[in-house]
Amino acid sequence: MRRIFTLFLSSLLIGFSLILMPSSSWAYPFWAQENYENPREATGKLVCANCHLAQMPTQVELPQSVAADSVFTASVKIPYKKGTQEIGVDGSKVPLQVGALVMLPDGFKLAPQDRWNDQIKKETSGVYYTQYSEDKENIIVVGPLPGDQNKEIVFPILSPNPATNKDIHFGKYSIHVGGNRGRGQVYPTGEKSNNSIFTSSKAGTISSIDLNDDGSSNITIQTKEGELVSESIPVGPTVIVKEGDEIEQGEVLTNDPNAGGFGQLDAEVVLQSPGRVLGLIVFFCGVALTQILLVLKKKQVEKVQAAEGI
Repeated sequence: MRRIFTLFLSSLLIGFSLILMPSSSWAYPFWAQENYENPREATGKLVCANCHLAQMPTQVELPQSVAADSVFTASVKIPYKKGTQEIGVDGSKVPLQVGALVMLPDGFKLAPQDRWNDQIKKETSGVYYTQYSEDKENIIVVGPLPGDQNKEIVFPILSPNPATNKDIHFGKYSIHVGGNRGRGQVYPTGEKSNNSIFTSSKAGTISSIDLNDDGSSNITIQTKEGELVSESIPVGPTVIVKEGDEIEQGEVLTNDPNAGGFGQLDAEVVLQSPGRVLGLIVFFCGVALTQILLVLKKKQVEKVQAAEGI
């Protein structure tokens, strides 16, 4: 009951904040956490792509294999041109913000800070990590962060120990990574944000374009049947049509103000057993010793044959 009340109170507070003090930072990752229990759909798509429609590359660097109960890092790179700005909720130009999501296998989690070395502390300075939800400690979310200073986000990860957790086994595991820059084009309610392209819902002639005091616009379209249709354009996108233009249904009315996008990829890491590594080393040593003995035996046979005149 306490958890439900806390969640309700937090949602209410955030809702009022969105109305009274709108900020582009709320676009990520609050909406995904509130609306999706699992951030990865059955198709493999991360739910962030439902709102961030534009695609941009995301990269990740991982060790090929890790030992049990060890700390390693996953470096998520979110490349984009330095100094890029986007449209804020109020229509003004604001710096691009970034965020990232790392979906780890069960048993893997964010490493506790007392196990971070000096290098990890330096690389993660100013970065705040959160779990996607209370019961999913293997899903780590970061953001929003200033983009120009955080094009590479380092996640310190603690690997599980099969010796203490019987549900974990040595082997290969998949890691799902998402990197976002900028605001989304669609809200979870299905409404477009002002960071999107707006199109006409009807074909006809543009009879008027009215600019409102807050910077938004109303475009009135007269259809062939004489019906007047009003298209509301929020502050931010630039209207690219003019009065008297003949337009088709679905024709673009504004430019595309979006400067960001979302990208995801899958990676793999091997939870390596020390016994397997030791066995592999012994095997390689055995193969090398066998080859040496074969060469020595061949030399010995050649000497015997030379002595006997064969």
